[in-house]
Amino acid sequence: MQGKHLYEYAIIRVVPRVEREEFINVGVILCEWKSGFLASKIFLHKEKLLALDPNADIEMIEKNLKSFEKICLGNSNGGPIAEMDLGSRFRWLTAVRSSIIQTSRPHTGYSLDLEKTLINIFEEQVG
Repeated sequence: MQGKHLYEYAIIRVVPRVEREEFINVGVILCEWKSGFLASKIFLHKEKLLALDPNADIEMIEKNLKSFEKICLGNSNGGPIAEMDLGSRFRWLTAVRSSIIQTSRPHTGYSLDLEKTLINIFEEQVG
């Protein structure tokens, strides 16, 4: 992938108690349309999550976060969403929802190296 790429990204958040609107950042989704790049990087910091909600269902949250990865990769075991075209998958993943797993609004940027950009955003936003 040479040249500058216009990309979109969103931060993945876990909101264990939606009514309290407290969240932790757990990942990043990055999409670049022309090259067909759609990837995520996710890490659930369990101690932070349990600090917000000691009764959080970590197993269920991890299972749902794995589905984000499967959808990004377009895996057939990712269900019908994973079989959609790149744009539809990104829009579905970043759709506004009131659930335990949410994303920020998409943001844009330019990158010479999409993988490196994904890692940089992840390190900055998730840690």
